[in-house]
Amino acid sequence: MALYVLSILIFSMGLGTMLTFASSHWFLAWMGLEINTLAIIPLMAKSHHPRATEATTKYFIIQAVAAALILFASATNAWMTGEWDIKQLTHPLATNTVMLALALKLGLAPLHLWMPEVLQGVTLTTGLIVSTWQKLAPMALLYQIAPTVNPTLLLTLGITSALVGGWGGIDQTQLRKLLAYSSITHMGWMIIVLKFMPGLMLLNLVIYVLMTSTVFMALKEVSATKINTLALTWPKAPTLTALLMLSTLSLAGLPPLTGFMPKWLILQELTKQELPLIATLMAMTALLSLFFYTRMCYAMTLTISPGTNNNYTTWRLHKMRKHLPLAISTTGTLMLLPLTPAMTTML
Repeated sequence: MALYVLSILIFSMGLGTMLTFASSHWFLAWMGLEINTLAIIPLMAKSHHPRATEATTKYFIIQAVAAALILFASATNAWMTGEWDIKQLTHPLATNTVMLALALKLGLAPLHLWMPEVLQGVTLTTGLIVSTWQKLAPMALLYQIAPTVNPTLLLTLGITSALVGGWGGIDQTQLRKLLAYSSITHMGWMIIVLKFMPGLMLLNLVIYVLMTSTVFMALKEVSATKINTLALTWPKAPTLTALLMLSTLSLAGLPPLTGFMPKWLILQELTKQELPLIATLMAMTALLSLFFYTRMCYAMTLTISPGTNNNYTTWRLHKMRKHLPLAISTTGTLMLLPLTPAMTTML
């Protein structure tokens, strides 16, 4: 893809997301979502592979349906109440429809079936964009309509996403599908605390984007798309493999790594809201995710290369790449837990 075309597409993605951030009118927010979707479609299909074409088609249809539901619900709210303002979404039918449409855009269970298939069909770079940047605009809308959404619906979506993400990732051998189920689980953790403390949801979103970016960039650096391939990464890049293992454990939420912070604060907030049963259930679902993260770590660090893998061991070449973004994100993924008191004072 030409640099000029790529620059226009990336600029359009940023423009669409920023337009949704800045808008207080439902029509402008919908327009930003559409610009964002139309900009990423060529990036997903640029490899000209049948799997990429299939993933692009699925993604386009799902996002178009969700955008149509948002436009329908906002028009219904304007018809019933005379308000187009995002924060004035007061009619129950419109509120629930917008919530389900945003859940479809984010890949929340039970509306999640498109996400593993889409991520499996695209490259690691495009998968990084779908898992991180494409979540920002819908989460911004969720943040604004949170006071009017039915809390039972949010709790149901959150618990279902955590359970489905945990169970779905257990038997996966493809890393992109595994990270898709990881994304579903983390979205469930964010949604379940949205009604009680929206600031904590934003903190969780920032940390999720940081950790997921680290894992995707590290996997791209070692060219790994399957768990079996991870067994061959140690002779190629031992330091990066060790850091990738720690980043994976941070994504699982183990102390003393950064990923423990949002889970700790969310469980504390659920307990304060007198929801100990839901807090216990969410803590148990974290064990499901921990299982397949631990399987990744086992393949990376405890499997002797080449082991039972029939692939050739790759040469350890010094590539002329800029590793500063990966170094910064890895540092944040591993070392931000001591800042938890400062983070809580900002919420």
